[in-house]
Amino acid sequence: MSSDRIKIVWIYPDLLSTYGDQGNTIVLERRAALRGIPTETVNLRSDEPVPADGDIYLLGGGEDRPQILAAQRLAGDGGLARAVQSGAVVFGVCAGYQLLGHEFGGEEGQPVAGLGILDIRSGRGEQRAVGEIVGDVAGELGVPRITGFENHQGVTQLGPNARPFAKVLHGTGNGDGFEGAYSGRVLGTYMHGPALVRNPGLADLLLRWAAGRDLQPLDDSWAGRLREERLNAVAGG
Repeated sequence: MSSDRIKIVWIYPDLLSTYGDQGNTIVLERRAALRGIPTETVNLRSDEPVPADGDIYLLGGGEDRPQILAAQRLAGDGGLARAVQSGAVVFGVCAGYQLLGHEFGGEEGQPVAGLGILDIRSGRGEQRAVGEIVGDVAGELGVPRITGFENHQGVTQLGPNARPFAKVLHGTGNGDGFEGAYSGRVLGTYMHGPALVRNPGLADLLLRWAAGRDLQPLDDSWAGRLREERLNAVAGG
C-alpha cells in the first residue's frame, strides 16, 4: 500500500458488473473514509492494462462470453497475477471468482482456462442455484455469518492450496456444502448482494489485509439492521 492510501482497482466493469457488484467499491471507499484512510478507485476497462500498484482488485459477475473474454485478456495482460505476487488483495464474485481458478465452464460447459491465481476448478452443474445464501465463515478470518444472493450454475472444487471461505447453512455455494474459497489475500465467492454491502465484516477484512493493520471499529447499526433483515427472511422461509 502506498503510504496510508488504498488503491482500489475495479476490473473490467464493461464485462463483469452484474447484480450491482460495483457497489462493493463504494462500500470499501466509505468504510475507509470513515476511518480517515484515503482511497483512489480506478474503473479499469477491458482495453486497458492492469496497473501493478493496486492494493485491492475487485472482479464482479458476468455472463459466459464476457467472462471468457475477461479471462483471456487478464491472462494476456498478466498484471493481476503480478499484483498478487506482490501481495495485493483480490476479491472475485461469481464469474470473477471462477476465472481466478485454473478452469471454468464455458458457454456449452466446455472447460475454459482461468488465471490459476486461486487453486479451484469450476464447471457447470445440472441445476441453477438461485436465491439467498447464508454461511458461517472460516474462523481464522474473523468475519461474522455471511448473507448474500446467488444466481449461477457453477460447481466449484477446491484444490489443496485453497480453503473454503464458509460453510453453507442455506443455499448452494460451491455445491459441496461450502461457499467460496481463499488463499492468502485472494478470496472468491458466489455471493452478490452486493456482498460487501450485506457483510461489512467482509469489507473490513479486505481493508485490513490491504492496510496491513487492525482497523478501528465503526458503528454498523444500519448495516446490522440490513443483515438481520436478510438473515431473518431466510430463517423464516
